[in-house]
Amino acid sequence: MELIRGLPKLLESHRPSVASIGNYDGVHKGHQHVISTLIDKSHELDAPSTVITFEPLAKEFFRPRSVPRLTSIEERAQLLFELGVDRVLCIDFDASFASYSPEGFVKEVLVDGLGVKYLCVGDDFRFGKNRVGDFLLLQASGQKYGFDVTAHDTFEIYGDRVSSGRVRVALEEGDFDLARQLLGRSYTINGQVEQGQQLGRTIGFPTANLILSQFQVPISGVFAVTVTHSIYGVLNGVANVGKRPTVDGNENRLEVHIFDFDAQIYGDTLEVTFLEKIRDEKKFESFELLKQQIGLDAAKARSLFS
Repeated sequence: MELIRGLPKLLESHRPSVASIGNYDGVHKGHQHVISTLIDKSHELDAPSTVITFEPLAKEFFRPRSVPRLTSIEERAQLLFELGVDRVLCIDFDASFASYSPEGFVKEVLVDGLGVKYLCVGDDFRFGKNRVGDFLLLQASGQKYGFDVTAHDTFEIYGDRVSSGRVRVALEEGDFDLARQLLGRSYTINGQVEQGQQLGRTIGFPTANLILSQFQVPISGVFAVTVTHSIYGVLNGVANVGKRPTVDGNENRLEVHIFDFDAQIYGDTLEVTFLEKIRDEKKFESFELLKQQIGLDAAKARSLFS
């Protein structure tokens, strides 16, 4: 398992390969279906499997923070490795890469960089400057350079295509049951605990504060959650995702109150799993009213676990 960060890090040892190209944000059930085919081809052709993805996503490069992210590149890579992928090539999507011609991408990345023997993409895949490269160009390139190209099948649940966009909508609407079905697992956010204002301690609800990455997340509000810690295991709690308008917060945070827990965990990494939405985030007229609502939120979350 290897995460290759950037085209300059490609080595001769990364050739040959079988590959798939895509954003793979969330590594949902549709992605998992593609990876299953990719790994079968990897065994058939005796070549390591490689997923080619991008950071930031193309839409984010052209319109920053326009797409709520489901996973960081590290999370994407780990999920792909768990599915059996050998390597993940993360290409820096910057102005230089955006100006690549489709032919240049094929020659420099697929042929010279990875020695691709088989390539799997969506039939609507577009690439290269001004997105002029398409599936037909890839097929022609495959005939020229000697690699097979196939389009992966659409994967559907309840009669609709599974996509990262559909997962985002489910999460934004608080439909965590549908999100679980689309992802094949519960939605999680990973982060490091940082010291906050410690306001929660003054009202009997201390929180572990996780500053979210620069990427926009698809959820906001108060949720029943479980928290996984490397030492303390899986714990129950209630979490708020948002800017904390009552205390004039100005950055997006994930604050988790872990039930019946008082250990020191600053600097530790937590995996927060979202189970059910309790309410939207709102601004209260006073800190006392916020305190009362937090008590109600915690009781609601506890009742869900019981």
